[in-house]
Amino acid sequence: QVQLVESGGGLVQPGGSLRLSCTASGRTFSIYAMGWYRQAPGKQRELVASITSGGATNYADSVKGRFTISRDNAKNTVYLQMNSLNPEDTAVYYCNAEKYIGGYGNFWGQGTQVTVSS
Repeated sequence: QVQLVESGGGLVQPGGSLRLSCTASGRTFSIYAMGWYRQAPGKQRELVASITSGGATNYADSVKGRFTISRDNAKNTVYLQMNSLNPEDTAVYYCNAEKYIGGYGNFWGQGTQVTVSS
């Protein structure tokens, strides 16, 4: 079992930046593929960015060039640096951890609210 705790959300003006963090419990963080998802009111949850255990990254088209996902395995933490935020980025952001080694595992954090508004 892995517990994920997100932090870093908040209210920011359009054009501003935020950095989200997600810290995982346990000793096997490095084998997990990590992802950030978001869900806006009335919309389905969508993938924002992901990073494999080897460091390969993937981004939704809507955030390419503005968001950067990274991980620090020594700190059991994955980050999402969000720049040039706009109101359409307003959502609850969720951290996800997924693994196949040693059996399938998929875990979610509780979410952190990001609101972009003037």
